[in-house]
Amino acid sequence: MSAVLRIVNRVLTGLAGVVLLLLGGSVLAVGLGAAPPSWWIHRGPHDVLLSDAERTRWRDQGWWWPAVLAGLVVLVLLALWWLSAILRRHRLAEILVDTGDGEGALLRGRALEDVLAGEAERLDGVERAHVLLSGRRSAPEARVRLLLEPHVDPGDALRRLTTEALAHARDSAGLAVLPAEVRLRAVGHRPERVS
Repeated sequence: MSAVLRIVNRVLTGLAGVVLLLLGGSVLAVGLGAAPPSWWIHRGPHDVLLSDAERTRWRDQGWWWPAVLAGLVVLVLLALWWLSAILRRHRLAEILVDTGDGEGALLRGRALEDVLAGEAERLDGVERAHVLLSGRRSAPEARVRLLLEPHVDPGDALRRLTTEALAHARDSAGLAVLPAEVRLRAVGHRPERVS
């Protein structure tokens, strides 16, 4: 998520929290007996948020319920979009490679992911590899998932991934470090029968 989107997200979340806190706190205060200002929507602890007349004012209009339902659907879809945008792990589009001339070069993140996954799949006992780069373009982080064949020692596979594939990727991109989160899973297989 870019810095601007992260700031907008935090500001909107903070504003929504402040508004809900103020509204909820004021309703609670009026409900506990505090005297509300003259312009406030509640008059006292026994006042309701919406009167019967307010709730049923447009009930007989043909457009009312479809408009209410459409508005609620839009709100739910916006909330789900916002939640998915927050929870989605963003793929790093490019990596800044130090070329030594002070300018630097940009390496496509997808290209490094493909090369790293390909080298990991060539390791003995690795059936499939998936790599996702995230973080900042000057300090990328790798998330690696390996599907291992049943006979492979997970410790050996992890050591070879670290010393070979990840080290080559780090060195080729000119990075000082390339932190990685590695998840290992074994291929399911049928038990062997002994006779």
